[in-house]
Amino acid sequence: MEGPLPITSMNHISLLCRSAKESLDFYQNVLGFLPIHLIFMELGNYNIFSCFWLFNYGIGIHLLQSENPEKMSKKMNINPKDQHYLFPAEKKLQQKGIDFIQRIVVEDGVYIDQLFFHDPDGFLIEICTCENFPVIPLTGEPVQT
Repeated sequence: MEGPLPITSMNHISLLCRSAKESLDFYQNVLGFLPIHLIFMELGNYNIFSCFWLFNYGIGIHLLQSENPEKMSKKMNINPKDQHYLFPAEKKLQQKGIDFIQRIVVEDGVYIDQLFFHDPDGFLIEICTCENFPVIPLTGEPVQT
């Protein structure tokens, strides 16, 4: 049996958006991502295609405009156990009028402050003091399934 794929880093995440332009504004002005490639064009019959690439903090984000934005559900409740993306900011969220919840987790005597909030499409984002709690593998060997 061959070993796992030789993954060395995460290149980007892709997010399907109700409004790619609104999400672009959010990721630029709230989280500080920089646009690196923007595509916005009409494809005829009033179909609009938006595709935005952003980058910062060693992470790329690919925002894609949904073809059926009205069919996308909007998440209203902030659930820290929901699928989420992590970025290592409270005053900024308050200034921008973004709802969030705050938690403090204590593990092995280490305190970790967490903030959870949604982007315009309902993707859950976590901001934390995760540098206080190093993430280290339990073993040097790849996990076998």
